[in-house]
Amino acid sequence: MRKQLLEDATRTLRQSGFVVSDTCNIRPKSFDVVARRGEIVLLLKVLVNIDGLDAETATEMKALSSHLGAESLVVGIKTRDHELEDGVLYLRRGVPAMSHGTARDYFVEGVPPLVYMGSGGLYVSIDGDFLEDARDDEDMSLGRVADELGVSRRAVSKYEDGMDATLEVGLRLEEIFGEGLISPVEVFDEGESESDEKGDENAATASEPEDETERRVFAILRNVGFDVVTTSRAPFRALSRESDETVLTGTEARGTDIVKRARLMSSISDVARTPSVYVVEDKPARDSIEDTALVEVEDLEDVDGSEDLLSRIES
Repeated sequence: MRKQLLEDATRTLRQSGFVVSDTCNIRPKSFDVVARRGEIVLLLKVLVNIDGLDAETATEMKALSSHLGAESLVVGIKTRDHELEDGVLYLRRGVPAMSHGTARDYFVEGVPPLVYMGSGGLYVSIDGDFLEDARDDEDMSLGRVADELGVSRRAVSKYEDGMDATLEVGLRLEEIFGEGLISPVEVFDEGESESDEKGDENAATASEPEDETERRVFAILRNVGFDVVTTSRAPFRALSRESDETVLTGTEARGTDIVKRARLMSSISDVARTPSVYVVEDKPARDSIEDTALVEVEDLEDVDGSEDLLSRIES
């Protein structure tokens, strides 16, 4: 089911004009593909059960998205209790989640979800200005509208001030005043729910490495001016940041299959429009694997500042 869902989701993204990276087939992984359409970059993860998104994965997805100027998204089929409803936005650990049908409507048809799942049920965003104007046009008091809805006058006043309403109340308001009261959900601006664990998106997503060579590499990068954000579930070992440039950084200590990782990093960097480099212990027989530059540790020590390294990577 998951494999089919991933194929369907990536096909939908391509149909809507996204360029999609190769699938991340290295475990553990915080995302499945990276996709771009214009200035919109997505880190997409597919889960049959969206409740399977654990805290570590969510934290890494949000951190990577923050550093890459991207958005995180989970596409799934169900929760522990029920199947995902089309047209509804869910939130898991601060990451928006939706069904494939919702994703298709949003990306292909340009139709955003109108409903989101909150604590206790389904909710909608009310256009408070529209509601106030419509109530004035109909010469209806707060009390009369409250009686029609079965809520308090204070609740109606809060709806006009921008408070969200239950789906039932939202639909009843549209019955009374006509369409236009319910506003589309902002998919990537929902923020954290009260029950979500807030992670520091600008912090490292993994502890500092135990491998001596890897510690040496990161120390060199920091000494020449990079901020190094380590990862635990990405095909690269870190993001090395300098000013507005972010470099996908792999190290040999992460695994022996350098070619596989470097090719995947190259595909991701092409989509994300960011350079990638793989630091190896022994002098490589070639300068790069596809678009991922290969740099020996000893050569890294000779780099004269961050601009020098960036020029070597991009040359």
